Amino acid sequence: MDLILVNEVDEPLGAMEKMEVHQKGLLHRAFSVFVFNKKGEMLLQKRAAGKYHSPGLWTNSCCSHPQPGYEIIPAATLRLQEEMGFTTSLEKAFDFIYKVTFENGLTENEFDHVLLGNYDGVVTPNAEEVEDYRYLSLTEIKNLLQSNPSDYTHWFKIAIPKLEDYLASKTASGVIV
Repeated sequence: MDLILVNEVDEPLGAMEKMEVHQKGLLHRAFSVFVFNKKGEMLLQKRAAGKYHSPGLWTNSCCSHPQPGYEIIPAATLRLQEEMGFTTSLEKAFDFIYKVTFENGLTENEFDHVLLGNYDGVVTPNAEEVEDYRYLSLTEIKNLLQSNPSDYTHWFKIAIPKLEDYLASKTASGVIV
């Protein structure tokens, strides 16, 4: 699978094979999906034990990389179906860049597009991708991030405060997400 290499303003620079990108730590396009139910709880997934990095850690509803030729929202919608077994309407919230090197020598250096959706139906996760899932409130998530930070992915810990700020700005402006 090829990933889209980008610069710091998300302009495409080319494509490269996924593992080579992560071995070289090159900046590439990614997305993180955060799905909420009617109670305002976030759907989290526990990454499967066979994942090439961050196995067995809790994270947001779905995340991946769009392949060349795919726009962010259609790619994220497809991946949400593949990982969690459902689709829902997604909207772009914000983006951020982060870089982290893992114990296995691979580096995530991502221009991460954060997408939001709402869903209250059946979740049927793909066992090759997802070990478990649960819905938690933002308050519960923040408490768990403080008490057990090693149980969560690096990008999730970076994204949560940014998501809180985004949601607070929407609430303050009278927009309900």
